[in-house]
Amino acid sequence: MKYPEELVAQVKQRAAGYRLEGFLSGQGKINPPLMIVGEAPGRKEITAHIPFSGQSGQELMKSLAITGLTRDDVYITSVVRSRPYSVKKVKNKKTGEIEIKTPNRTPTKKEVLAYAPLFDWELNQVDPQIIVTVGNTSLQRILGPKFNVGTHHGQVFHQPIQQLNATGDGYALSKRKYTVISTFHPAAVFYNRKLAPEIEKDWHLIDQVLKERQSAADQD
Repeated sequence: MKYPEELVAQVKQRAAGYRLEGFLSGQGKINPPLMIVGEAPGRKEITAHIPFSGQSGQELMKSLAITGLTRDDVYITSVVRSRPYSVKKVKNKKTGEIEIKTPNRTPTKKEVLAYAPLFDWELNQVDPQIIVTVGNTSLQRILGPKFNVGTHHGQVFHQPIQQLNATGDGYALSKRKYTVISTFHPAAVFYNRKLAPEIEKDWHLIDQVLKERQSAADQD
């Protein structure tokens, strides 16, 4: 996705002072059946310039295959387009020297808000049939803080979503209704293998909704 330079400049100014590095555009098909929305690129994604290109990306592609779709058929993005990192001092076990590490971290609500103008513009341009949120960060950015992936995954919501308000310091509900389905972030299975069947079930639901929409379109 080619973002307007003025919009990128605006977002970078809004995000100034936060621990964010690089910039990775969302990628994929316009007017796709699915727009998959994550939280933010990690180090691997920033280096490769491909969303979900690491281990979590491999898990995501396995799930996407349940629908019969591939990366080329969908649009993949995140609510923050730069890598959030933390700064940690770690003692090298071999040399005893203190080293500075900058691991990935979850973006803060303020960082998500800073990128809100870009995400709103991107969603409007992509115009997907269904938004699939992976993880809490993207779910709460789109539907609000009361939503939680543990409770609301595997459910279909057809309702207004959060967009940046007129003053640029919070959110307001959109006039348009969107279809949103939530599931766990694909990396969640690395920490809890018990989530794998739940994620698979969620993606079978996504496949079912897609097929129902296609069947309805064919009858029109």
